Amino acid sequence: MNKDLPHSLQDYSKKQVSFDNAIRDYINPGDRIFIDSGCAEPIDLTKKLIELGLKIPDVEILHFLSLSDLDYYETAGGIEDLFRHNAFFIGKSLRKYVEGAQADYTPMLLSEIPKLFTSGKMHVDAALIQVSPPDRYGFCSYGINIDIVKPIAESAEKVVAEINPKMPRTLGNSFIHMDDIDAFVLSEHDIIEFSYGELDDVSTKIAKFVASLIEDESTIQMGIGEIPNAVTKELLDKKDLGVHSEVFSDGIVDLVENGVITCKKKTLHKDKIICSFVMGSKRLYNFVDDNPMVEFHPCDYTNDPFIISQNKKQVAINAALSVDLTGQVNSDSLGHRFYSGIGGQVDFVRGAGRSIDGKPIMTLPSTATLKDGTLVSRIVPFLQPGSGVVITRGDIHYVVTEWGIAYLYGKSIRERVLEMINIAHPDFREGLLKHAKKWKYIYSDQTLPISIDGRISIYPEKYETFLKLKNGKTIKIRPVKPTDERMIQELHYSLDERDRYLRFFTPIKDFRHRKIQPMVNIDYSTDMILVAEISENGESKIIALGAFFKAHQPSIAELAFVVHKDWRNLGITKYLLNYLVKIGKELNYRTFSGSILLENKSMLHIINSSGYSLNLKRIEGGVTVFAFDLN
Repeated sequence: MNKDLPHSLQDYSKKQVSFDNAIRDYINPGDRIFIDSGCAEPIDLTKKLIELGLKIPDVEILHFLSLSDLDYYETAGGIEDLFRHNAFFIGKSLRKYVEGAQADYTPMLLSEIPKLFTSGKMHVDAALIQVSPPDRYGFCSYGINIDIVKPIAESAEKVVAEINPKMPRTLGNSFIHMDDIDAFVLSEHDIIEFSYGELDDVSTKIAKFVASLIEDESTIQMGIGEIPNAVTKELLDKKDLGVHSEVFSDGIVDLVENGVITCKKKTLHKDKIICSFVMGSKRLYNFVDDNPMVEFHPCDYTNDPFIISQNKKQVAINAALSVDLTGQVNSDSLGHRFYSGIGGQVDFVRGAGRSIDGKPIMTLPSTATLKDGTLVSRIVPFLQPGSGVVITRGDIHYVVTEWGIAYLYGKSIRERVLEMINIAHPDFREGLLKHAKKWKYIYSDQTLPISIDGRISIYPEKYETFLKLKNGKTIKIRPVKPTDERMIQELHYSLDERDRYLRFFTPIKDFRHRKIQPMVNIDYSTDMILVAEISENGESKIIALGAFFKAHQPSIAELAFVVHKDWRNLGITKYLLNYLVKIGKELNYRTFSGSILLENKSMLHIINSSGYSLNLKRIEGGVTVFAFDLN
């Protein structure tokens, strides 16, 4: 018995080996081995493997995600064919070798990787893992990484463990017994830490848009990426959030400590954070250590779309590299260059899509800067040749850039194109529109909002707000968008003949594209149309609009209002009028004017009781003409 061993390992002293013997005796030339992934990589075992590489040539090394700084090829003297790596997700240390044909990439859904080994389709000779010391019953915890490690270790011919007291003891389906470990070495290196770095303004703005989609009591998933994890900083005003995610980072700890994440309203694994692995700082690792609130499971469970879908309001937040105008998402490659991997995106997009009130969200900056400094759009007419479609047109729901939110699910190609152009960088919108016209995706006369100086008129997000009505419902008030055309048509078609006569002075029956398009493509610097939007049963409707348009005389604008018959007498028109006055002042208007039929008593009442002093009011042929000073 080795008296230097910790007490919990005394009964297993015969399994202790030196680092040399851990590699020499358990790995043979030509073997296929698996090395524990992410921040749980057994660093000391890996270093010894590299050192002894010449004596065990032609070893195939499997990874899920390699995050260490170890360079297998340079450390081994630059011999290209000494090791052959096969990555299921390409980490930074292997990216250049995959690009240089010195390593392989196997694209698979994360949920399906374990089955590859448990079914016997891929044989593993040895698994090198890192675990916590055993408890008094002989169980070691896999710690911060369970993902594919546990299923592979259970399928491997031999298991060699690096037992490290600095590895957190995590709970859930996260244990391996010492009887199932063939050999172990003792180590005490620090666990790899990971940081997404400081957030820039673009990431922060995208995160705010995403946060606006997340309701109280939602269950969230954050994929690997700076933007998905930036969202956690924007959720401090939410209540009773839950977590079901393959991975999470330090931001979740902040939300738990601030009482935002409670998991009390989850419909599956109530009171529990469910994950497969974590990547972050020592603070995160201390948080998950022996924490009964956090359960780790292999990814064939956490990423099973059927399991995910059982969480009501499951929100999936993932990052894309590019998205085309029809909603195809590329997340793993830059053209023919493989960059990362499929990971759990598809699993969670489909799981959230099937969840009650679930929301799959893809995020990306609208542009990227090439090595030569050229700015390119990430919203593209078509995916670059060689780019993989990770999320299909049929799976896509939300796409978010720093310019806004596009909702594509159930939308036609024409509607999708307009949604995507609306969240592209303004410098690229005209080019995207030309491609869409060329391919007959949209109307041949389709236009974009153009300002008085000939540039794209930028949507004034600052005017978005909410109004609680007398009936207790809350509606969104916002400027009109080019994508509102159909909803504006539906609002006008909902008016009966008398309503149309009162609004247009004639019972108009035709609200075709050519008539409505000018109402949704406005110059926000001179005109304003505010719409009142309600979401019922997942469907958005415009129930009212208020507008002013530049008149022929400088500093004068003309007013117009439309309200759906079911939403009248609730204060909407009065609110829109006051808000338009505020915006009109900002745009340097001094006077609002308008014409109202004498029969339109409700509109006359609103103007007469508005509190604004009318400096013009006369009756001409059954019409009241009015004007008032904004100041």
